[in-house]
Order: sequence, then C-alpha cells, then structure tokens
Amino acid sequence: MTNGPHGKLAELGLELPEVVPPVASYVPAVQSGQHVYVSGQLPMAEGKLLATGKVGAGVSAEQAKQLAQRCALNALAAIDSLVGLENVVKIVKLTGFVASAPGFTGQPGVINGASDLFGAVFGEAGRHARSAVGVAELPLDAPVEVEVIVEVS
Repeated sequence: MTNGPHGKLAELGLELPEVVPPVASYVPAVQSGQHVYVSGQLPMAEGKLLATGKVGAGVSAEQAKQLAQRCALNALAAIDSLVGLENVVKIVKLTGFVASAPGFTGQPGVINGASDLFGAVFGEAGRHARSAVGVAELPLDAPVEVEVIVEVS
C-alpha cells in the first residue's frame, strides 16, 4: 500500500492527466493564501469532451457520475501542477453543475462521482461542503462541470 494522494490514485487505478487548457480567458487554478481555487473542470480527456448532452436525456445518471469523477481528476491535476497534491490539507468546497433535462432531479448522485473520488484519495481530509446544481446549459454542451476550493499547507 502506497501513502499519499498519488499512491491512493494508483491504488484506484487512476493517474493524473495533463492539466486541461482553459477554453476561455482564465487559468486552471489560483492560490490565494492557504487556499487554491480551481476553475470549473469539464469531463475532458486528451483534449476532448468525453460526452455531451443533458443528464436524464441522452446521458444517464451513472454515466454522468463517472464524468463527474473525471472532472474531479482534472481538478486534482490542476492542483498538483500548482502546489502539489501532497500539500492539500483539506478539500473545503465542491460545487457541481449538472446540465439537466427537464424533470431530472438526481444532481446529488451525479456529483457523488467527484465527492467519492476526493474521499478515496484524501480520506477524512476529502470530506467537504458541497452544492450540486442543475443548470440548463454548460460550456461546450458538457453534461457536468466541477469546481473546487482546497486548503493547502
């Protein structure tokens, strides 16, 4: 068993991707004092969205949960490139946005994909405050987007 967040990711069969380049005028993450604010992360891999569309109409809740996990993995990559995952003290706040079809109310279950990853990687320090919000549209027709605030040492 390997210690630290990189070891936990390896145990989960995951590795950090390259930081997703911004799709507009912002940076992936910024540090202010003891906090890192991660810009909204889409479910991107190798420069492409893994899915498009609305959750509850074309994108299943289970698929969207996996996409939320990818958003969280992309957020971890942004954090690691800025300050190093080993310096994360606490995942403070997670905000998840779900492009929802009319009548879809399973946003909390979708965003659990991100929350569960943070818990698996950081243990108790991965427990966080959270919002899971249904929205009409997300950038590039993404089904889910995740932003994170973390405390660092």
